[in-house]
Amino acid sequence: MLALREIFYSIQGEGTWTGTPAVFVRLAGCNLACDFCDTDYSIKFFASVTDVVERVRALGADCPMVILTGGEPLAQSKTIALVDALCADGRRVHIESNGTIFTELPEDVWLCVSPKERVDPRMARRANEVKLIVDRRVPEEHLALFEDAHTVFLQPEGNAPANVAIALDYAMAHPQRFRLSLQTHKFIGVP
Repeated sequence: MLALREIFYSIQGEGTWTGTPAVFVRLAGCNLACDFCDTDYSIKFFASVTDVVERVRALGADCPMVILTGGEPLAQSKTIALVDALCADGRRVHIESNGTIFTELPEDVWLCVSPKERVDPRMARRANEVKLIVDRRVPEEHLALFEDAHTVFLQPEGNAPANVAIALDYAMAHPQRFRLSLQTHKFIGVP
């Protein structure tokens, strides 16, 4: 069984895939306790892998993109079985992870790593996308792990104006490597 917070259909509001319709599967729980976390990842219900795939179908119909998020989706032992079942159902799976838990993932799974306290170097190398949370500063201590990343997104925590200014200035000072990523779903009022 998987511990879940919610499953919903919306758009991706952050990063490379901003504006793309997706079904979000928010798994409950996290292995970190970040003080700035804006996500309620407490357990709301339990469901089998089959039940989750059926809910994804019911909510998203033919929407190909499914985003596994949390908390930390890779903290649950059944997550890989869910990835496999979603892929078998014809879905394109994206995972949003803090990168602390090394997990072998199929090549066609899109991995967004958003480091917080620490990152497993193998997950840093596997990342398709990197998202650094800017909260009063750019967390430069994580940059060395992502030297091979073509683009690193700077995401202002809470879209706070001061954090936006810091991220914007940093991106503009390093235009070959950094891009600003605002949480557009919050601007338009969707989950």
